[in-house]
Amino acid sequence: MTERSIAHSFRGQQLHSVHVGTGGRSRGTIIIVPTFCGVSELELGFARKLADRGFACLVADLWGKSYNPATERDAAFAHMTELKSDRAALRDRMLDLVEVAKAQEGTDPARIAAIGYCFGGLCVLDLARSGAPIAGVASFHGLFDAPDLGPQPIKAKVLALHGWNDPMVPPEAVVALAKELTDAGADWQIHGYGHTGHAFTNPGAAALGIPNVDYSPTASRRSWAALQDYLDELFG
Repeated sequence: MTERSIAHSFRGQQLHSVHVGTGGRSRGTIIIVPTFCGVSELELGFARKLADRGFACLVADLWGKSYNPATERDAAFAHMTELKSDRAALRDRMLDLVEVAKAQEGTDPARIAAIGYCFGGLCVLDLARSGAPIAGVASFHGLFDAPDLGPQPIKAKVLALHGWNDPMVPPEAVVALAKELTDAGADWQIHGYGHTGHAFTNPGAAALGIPNVDYSPTASRRSWAALQDYLDELFG
């Protein structure tokens, strides 16, 4: 396994993503978009697990820094709100990350997928909504609200992994996403986990002190298994 920082920029902002490679040929490349706190050991850990299964990973820096959720939560939320306020720019940022991934040695442009966590889940859904010709996207406890950018045919296969008690994504938002994906002609799946809130893959989620934002070992295990099946379907 290899691990290296990649310096790149978006509209003058300096960013440092992390490439986690297999040390040889890969089955495909997975872009991993972090939570609202930026690149952390959580996402790097997911990348290492995927590299063990033969996937190269690009852990994407959208923020230009990382935040400590225990002491910098408000600053992280403010930064997330800033990015979310301009969905066209967020879409372009995601498309630029695809180009960064393509530029890495050994990347097959036809074998790229993206997964995202929390705010990162919204980011990868927006990448799919752009009509980008990537294999698929998977959202873990992501936000579902659609941008007002006009409908596009969705080419990527979409997997959404959702805690049913997520306070940020009520049931009507799940139904709205299903309709949106259907209308866009997407190949889609939505997995709902009962008695499960937001951030269920993050063992440190309870530190945020927000009701129904907590780690669920069961949902975490089930969603990871669903991801493995999904990636096997995409890439063999």
